[in-house]
Amino acid sequence: MFLLIVNYIAPIEEVERLMPDHFAYLADHFADGTFLVSGRQKPRTGGFIVAAGDDRAAVERLIATDPFVTGGVATYTVLEIEPTRAAPAWRPVLRAAGVELPG
Repeated sequence: MFLLIVNYIAPIEEVERLMPDHFAYLADHFADGTFLVSGRQKPRTGGFIVAAGDDRAAVERLIATDPFVTGGVATYTVLEIEPTRAAPAWRPVLRAAGVELPG
């Protein structure tokens, strides 16, 4: 599982111009089960995505296709994470993403 931190490197007006394409990119990967949750950072300096999977190279290839990246308005920081605890409501989501928690 990965926590993907989106870092804006261009003025917000340039980011906004690519937002519809970025939202389509997100929708595709929510539909295929790769992305589990996403949102904005506060203050608005970027965003985040929680992604399923265990293949870092595949994740790196995937984020290279984000319109924010191809458009030169954002970079990503990729953190591989291993959930070990979760609220009861999150357990089915994590299980569906292939993560089994103890207990």
